[in-house]
Amino acid sequence: MRVSTGLVPNHFTLPMIVSSCAEVKDYVSGGCIHGLVFKVGDLLSDCAAVGSSFVYMYSRCGEVGSARKVFDEMCVRDVVAWTALVIGYVQNGEPENGLRCVSEMFRIGEMDVRPNFRTLEGGFQACGDLEAVCAGRCLHGVAVKSGLGCLVDVQSSIVSMYSKCGTLEESSMSFMEVPVKDIKLWTSIIGVYGKRGSVKECLGGFMEMLVSGIDPDPMVISCVLSGLANSACISAGMTFHGFMVRRNYDQDQMVHNALVSMYCNIGLIIYAENLFNNVCILDQEIWNSMVHGYSKVGCGVKCIELLTEMLNVGIHPDSYSLVSVISSCSQMGEINLGRSLHGYAVKHLMQEEHVSVSNSLIDMYANIGDLKSARKIFCRTDKDIITWNTMISAYTHLGHHDEAFSLFSEMALKGIKPTAATLISLLSACGRLASVERGEEILKYIDQEMLFTNVTLATALVDMYAKCGQLDQSEKIFKKMTKRDIISWNVMIAGYGMHGDAISALDTFRKMELSDIKPNELTFLAVLSACNHAGLVNEGKSLFTRMRDYSLKPTLKHYTCLVDLLGRSGNLLEAENLVLSMPTVPDGGLWGALLSACKTHNNAEMGIRIAKRAIECDPDNDGYYITISNLYDSKGMCEEAEQMRNLMKERGVEKAVGWSAV
Repeated sequence: MRVSTGLVPNHFTLPMIVSSCAEVKDYVSGGCIHGLVFKVGDLLSDCAAVGSSFVYMYSRCGEVGSARKVFDEMCVRDVVAWTALVIGYVQNGEPENGLRCVSEMFRIGEMDVRPNFRTLEGGFQACGDLEAVCAGRCLHGVAVKSGLGCLVDVQSSIVSMYSKCGTLEESSMSFMEVPVKDIKLWTSIIGVYGKRGSVKECLGGFMEMLVSGIDPDPMVISCVLSGLANSACISAGMTFHGFMVRRNYDQDQMVHNALVSMYCNIGLIIYAENLFNNVCILDQEIWNSMVHGYSKVGCGVKCIELLTEMLNVGIHPDSYSLVSVISSCSQMGEINLGRSLHGYAVKHLMQEEHVSVSNSLIDMYANIGDLKSARKIFCRTDKDIITWNTMISAYTHLGHHDEAFSLFSEMALKGIKPTAATLISLLSACGRLASVERGEEILKYIDQEMLFTNVTLATALVDMYAKCGQLDQSEKIFKKMTKRDIISWNVMIAGYGMHGDAISALDTFRKMELSDIKPNELTFLAVLSACNHAGLVNEGKSLFTRMRDYSLKPTLKHYTCLVDLLGRSGNLLEAENLVLSMPTVPDGGLWGALLSACKTHNNAEMGIRIAKRAIECDPDNDGYYITISNLYDSKGMCEEAEQMRNLMKERGVEKAVGWSAV
């Protein structure tokens, strides 16, 4: 319609024109028409249809603030206006405002305005995005009461909402209530199974969908692949891939990307590489998946190389890729590249993408001891709970315990609820400080359910009490734990050893063997240390031999522990033979343990022999020269002692202040 002809659009034609602008997201034309409306009169204020069309147009164009302004200026608001605003908020990444708008509609909406199925869909999506399951349940009740709950689109939204909230039982129940299930509904339920890594249910749902006569689309296949990735079930993942190839389901780009992501997540990076190299179109998603895959399996060099190649072909990494590469830089010590990526993130990423990258940068700077840079990023960035946890962990890891507790207090004042990760870091600090008082303060934030269902948190508490000298409390918590992992057992055994209770350490080790947890290298090191402190030679030798039963190879630390045990008990020759029969080259710690035993038992002859071997292994260790000189002096071999001191000077080895060989 040409305005120049003098014809002005009315309340019938105007909504159609504005809706057309919305469909093609033509914000400029829509804005011009909005200006025209103000010139020609009261169309906007008097007609709900006209106002609703502008709310819809601005929402579709991403201008949700303008949509809200139009909405607030409307004298009469119909369900279309409310729905357009709700969906506008949700689709523009503001689910909190979307849910608030739904509540506002029920509270102050006109008596004749009731939500339609689109309103409910928007509300359920907001609840799902926020994981607000309580609000979702209330809205579910509204849907049932209004009679809209029987519509397939609403039912799909309900299932999707419960799925996003992680309430598997309610998702399944809502799904079963739907008489006719479409592909969208199957995708929702398979998605929630996949998120949980429930392989059996995920694959079972997919096969049931096929039997019902519904052909899968790329979205539902991607959900299955995501579930297989989360489960880390290699055999199931490869079997499903074979099934896809036979049915020609693997030709779609989305599916191909999901396959690459699955193989990366389950650690089969070679399969992921093969798929990546043979894909026709390399989009941003597949590049990001591959970068993340290399980082996850520890291929830092390839991760960095792929990022460089990605930039060279003009594809910009997203926050997901940057986090992976920054992590690789941190592990490899490539700090200059990490700093460059820091600059890239500031320049290219949107504000909402900064948080995850900032968290990884804080962690990277903390790993190199640069707390100043880490704190600077922390203060400047928008923060989520992971940001707080990362900074607290950085402080505790580097021994700045007071700063960690100060930050925790700041977090509490802001009303931010700590997670298990927060409390674990602080309990670690309490253990290092041997401060049971601070540990008791942290305990106030731990409810009983969290304590005995979170294995890592309970283990941290066991460790803290043991290091603070309250072994009885450690035992009490350990015995109440309904589930224990390998770390839980190791911490308890080490706690007994730390307090000289080797009998309890051995008893706990035997109980562990009877459980479904197999001991690892750290388990044997803990129980060997306990035997060493208590002088239990036979038990220590037996444990050392038993490592073979679990296909474990003793490390230098295990050998050092046993050599120290044998040496302390006077079995010097046996200790020396053990060192000489080792499959690996002894280090300074091992020779030092044996040398210390020779001094303790006044065996100068063996001590001189051992010290010479130790010098051959570590010629820059001043302690060995001093010890052998003293041993020569003790035997009246003054000339040899002087020669050793001269050799030390010739080699430029200087005596360290306050050094002791014992």
